[in-house]
Amino acid sequence: MNKIHAIALIVFLINPLNILAELSGYPGEIYALKVENQEISSNLIIKIDGDSYELIPLPFNKQGKTIKVNDRDILIKEKDFGESRITITNTSMVNLSSEDSQRAIRESKIIKKAINTYSRDMKSDFNFIKPVKGIISSQYGKRRYINDSPRSPHLALDIAAVSGTDIVAPEKGRVILIGNFFYAGKYMIIDHGHGLLTSYSHLSMINVNENQFIEKGQKVGEVGSTGRVTGPHLHWTVYLNKIRINPESIIQDNFLQSIL
Repeated sequence: MNKIHAIALIVFLINPLNILAELSGYPGEIYALKVENQEISSNLIIKIDGDSYELIPLPFNKQGKTIKVNDRDILIKEKDFGESRITITNTSMVNLSSEDSQRAIRESKIIKKAINTYSRDMKSDFNFIKPVKGIISSQYGKRRYINDSPRSPHLALDIAAVSGTDIVAPEKGRVILIGNFFYAGKYMIIDHGHGLLTSYSHLSMINVNENQFIEKGQKVGEVGSTGRVTGPHLHWTVYLNKIRINPESIIQDNFLQSIL
């Protein structure tokens, strides 16, 4: 065995996934996989300059592992997103009573059911706009600590703004769920088609109705501090194929071109 082969073997033994996976991306991002036959996949397919691409969400919880799509391995690289620590003085919102715990579980099932239900009569062009004018107070992927206790990672984008600030639809779609929930407060989900959905938490007011079709830029609600919060803000979540992706990615200019 020559020196070059020996080095290659050492690299493979240290991190074999990097050798085996020719495709890779970061958790929370979307990978555009070029496809020849659109009918082989149920995932969102977009066309750019005559070529078809399958949009693959990269799960946060698969860091350092590969996922298989159409017999192709995509490595999800590891990334340190930092941490976020918040203090909630109302400890009943942190250490739940049996009644509140059962309520939260019921509401989680309602939200999960909505996220699993989406239409195929709409398709986004991914020219998203920011849903509210404000300051980003917590980014996607941060390790979350509440009252110094570790919690689930923050897989959304928090945008702080004054209560009553307008929230607009970042893309056309249909409202599929409205509720007033323990954690999320006044809450809604918008279906943008083909597995792409967005949700909005802690609103002070909701200005649309369930099953209503809305246009991009249309006012859908107002910033508030309902549910479990430390102050007024919008907790904005973006789902693709039931996987929570990084909202900051899709509001950047020329998003689709950036992932090709």
